[in-house]
Amino acid sequence: MKKLLLLFSLTALLSVTGVKAQDYKTAVGLSIDFGTGATLVGPSIKHFFNPTDAVNAEIIFGGNSTLIQGFYQHHWPLKDAQGLKFYLGGGPGVNLYKGGSTFILRPMAGLEYKIKDAPIAFNFDWRPGLFLYDGGSEFEAGRFGIGIKYTLK
Repeated sequence: MKKLLLLFSLTALLSVTGVKAQDYKTAVGLSIDFGTGATLVGPSIKHFFNPTDAVNAEIIFGGNSTLIQGFYQHHWPLKDAQGLKFYLGGGPGVNLYKGGSTFILRPMAGLEYKIKDAPIAFNFDWRPGLFLYDGGSEFEAGRFGIGIKYTLK
């Protein structure tokens, strides 16, 4: 798995072109977080502060819990692939459930595709997590996110 991630990251970074204007400024949509354990679904919002830097916030529900998380993402357009960007980022989250909560730190690597001349963007990312709770911690590598967003100019 580590070799696959390294190969994916290097390939994406080598394919990066110069920075150009982002395809949209703000988008709202639906996020799905899945992998090992429960699948969570809920609303999300993403906002670009400049052509490469964005924040993405989600409130997702599933498995008798609510997960609130926010991510910083740095984007690079991919060479010869109009509308497709690679991004790296991460951020904190809190998982709320009956009887307690868990703090989460998540790095992420992903791809986003904005359909030309349509107000729709899709993303897919790998989002492992370090879960910190009373009495210990746990690392989970097998989590992924997908999303569909309506883009606003």
